[in-house]
Amino acid sequence: MQPLGDLVAIIEQATRIDVAVLDVGPDEHGLTMRDPARGAVFIGVARTPNPMRQRSTLAHELGHVLFEDWADNGTGNWSERSPAEIRADAFARHLLVPVEGLREFLGDRESVTQATLSAVVQRFLVSPQIAAIALHQANYVDDGTKQEWMALTAPQVASRFGWSDQYRALQADSNQRRAPQQLLARAIRGYAEAVVPAQAIATLRGITLEAAEADLREAGVVPAEQEIAWAAPTELPDVHVDLAVLEEDLNAPDDNGQVTAAEKDSG
Repeated sequence: MQPLGDLVAIIEQATRIDVAVLDVGPDEHGLTMRDPARGAVFIGVARTPNPMRQRSTLAHELGHVLFEDWADNGTGNWSERSPAEIRADAFARHLLVPVEGLREFLGDRESVTQATLSAVVQRFLVSPQIAAIALHQANYVDDGTKQEWMALTAPQVASRFGWSDQYRALQADSNQRRAPQQLLARAIRGYAEAVVPAQAIATLRGITLEAAEADLREAGVVPAEQEIAWAAPTELPDVHVDLAVLEEDLNAPDDNGQVTAAEKDSG
């Protein structure tokens, strides 16, 4: 019913799935991978200055996870979206803008304008396209208005209705790399136990070693000092060394029949 906040954190906390925001190509948005042997699932989304698209991609990939679309091997006509993709799109829309939540927000108003569209986009943090579809499904606008508003962009409505500063803050957040929280937490625990180097944490976060070490120090995370337990001489076991074979080797003639150095010394 209510708008969702940080989708990465929500997915990780609710499903225990690793989610990462990655540097990828301009045509890549998101993917879901599953290891069939261990059942481990990973969601990756692109770092992008388009925060609304990133949120819809996260919701779309979560749909694939919940519907267990593992059997879809991606074969077929790529110019047509598969039923699984269409279903994930619908799931994302309803997750981000529940119709009942939209009705609770707008009430029984008769006049719905672009200012209303902007308010929906800002509140639910979705694109004008998704907001327009939701408004149409909730019977607030007709099909013609829906089609007209779907041509708008989030930066346009943010600028027109006074929340462009908030939109830029959202852009800065969605355009940052982000390591899976559970994986990073395990690495930090390993660093505290002095079994994982700080460089591993820096690599996971996509920052310099110096920055990673500074963040760890500021948080009070330092590697534990591993004490070496030296054994007392009295606790050492008695060792018997048989030097008979070594003496035989030293007293044996070499390949040329010459007497060894040990024999010369004894002579």
